[in-house]
Amino acid sequence: MTSAADFLANSLLHTTLGIRIGWLSALVMGFWFFKSYRQSRTLPPGPRGLPFIGNALQVPTKMPWLKFTEWAAEYGPIFSLNLAGQPVVILNTFGAANDLFDKRSAIYSDRPRLVMASEILTGGIALPFTEYGNTWRNLRRAAHEGLGARATENFKAIQSREAAFCVLDLLEDPERWENHLNRAVAASILTSVYGWPSIGEKDGHIVKQIHGIAHKITETLVPGAFLVDIFPILKHAPLWLAKWKRDGLEWFNRQSQVFEGFINAVEKKMASSGETYSFVSGLIENRRRHKLTDKEAAWLAGILFTAGSETSSGALRYFILAMVLYPEAMRNAQKELDDVVGRDRLPTFEDQAKLPYVQAVVKEVLRWGVVTPMGVARRVTEDNWYHGYYIPKGTTVIPNVWAMHRDPQHFADFDDFRPERFLEGAAPEGTHSVGHTAFGFGRRICVGVNFANQTLFITIATILWALSIEKARKPNGTWITPSKNHCVDSGVVVYVIPHPYLRQVG
Repeated sequence: MTSAADFLANSLLHTTLGIRIGWLSALVMGFWFFKSYRQSRTLPPGPRGLPFIGNALQVPTKMPWLKFTEWAAEYGPIFSLNLAGQPVVILNTFGAANDLFDKRSAIYSDRPRLVMASEILTGGIALPFTEYGNTWRNLRRAAHEGLGARATENFKAIQSREAAFCVLDLLEDPERWENHLNRAVAASILTSVYGWPSIGEKDGHIVKQIHGIAHKITETLVPGAFLVDIFPILKHAPLWLAKWKRDGLEWFNRQSQVFEGFINAVEKKMASSGETYSFVSGLIENRRRHKLTDKEAAWLAGILFTAGSETSSGALRYFILAMVLYPEAMRNAQKELDDVVGRDRLPTFEDQAKLPYVQAVVKEVLRWGVVTPMGVARRVTEDNWYHGYYIPKGTTVIPNVWAMHRDPQHFADFDDFRPERFLEGAAPEGTHSVGHTAFGFGRRICVGVNFANQTLFITIATILWALSIEKARKPNGTWITPSKNHCVDSGVVVYVIPHPYLRQVG
């Protein structure tokens, strides 16, 4: 039996411990609030949010870059958000992006943790999402070796051939212009990456499959699409309880088999001496030197053809829209082609240096029609200060490419398609003399930039040489003018919605 004295002693002890724990808890909470307050005072300015969730409900799920551009006008070119405790910094100018992503690339080249897209759906080995480390370096080195400026010279004949086939398709069946652009781009990439023969109309299911892969991945990048990206601990949920996890892992395994099958087919052709040079043939020969596993090599090739096809075909759709809305630019390019190339042959890559206006059209397509308006976010790996603002370790940093390409300081008439701007003076500082940042920044710049530029140049030059693109008319004879904002947001990539009233004239 406990005596009264013992009872009082125990009560006093528990009370004392309770007071100490209470004071300790208060101290910890006070420190946390002080730290949060101090961070909020030193982070770049931004819109006021709600307790605990911050600005999470203020960021639109569709086309957030438009809201970001509005906030940039209010809070400045560098502003911050609080997304349920996660600090996010938005960069809205070429200068800021160049200063951090290029000049400080050693600490601004990591990715935020993308549990669904990176760790589950693509197994942590998809180059665009891989964390900044040895696996990324091995993948990047192999990709650069096979798609660098010198290597892509090997693919110019393929790209020229597919551009010519594209024109034939457009002349024969202009109503399905989007399908023809998709096929031409996919064919160029599949032949260059895997050594495939050119794909035609009968192979439409292959093009559809490529876009299906890209859509599957990009839809997981939409903020809030999966709770596991907000609460990463959910990744450890048992498979029987988490259907989303089962489905993601099953998709990864199926897609791995497809990609590995593509590489195995190339390897068999090489063994029988029946394989011409392709990205994958070079990858197989040097796979050991690049320290890649079979699965990593398969996913490297697979992601390159998927991402490349999606973005290049998206840019060409913007090109078609621009030619309909700005026929004067089309006529200027056609005049240059007639003067340099004539009518007796198709344009070639040898003509490129003599076609500055056509090259300006390509650049303006990439500036005006932003296919990836926010790129892919970065994560800073060390505490950092920039222009008096504190950017703590772990902060997500997003480049608002849309705002950069529409910065009135550099592009007074930014909403207009005007290739002449690239002939009139020096490109804005921070764009590496190309005048846009469509391919990204620093160490994470698109590894297929040279291949993509080649594809866009020869395809655009060949289309403009062969035909004109005009508005169609309604039955009553009225011109039909598509909207320049006639597009859809798929999460990372923005597409022009195919307009049913475009008419190609031979």
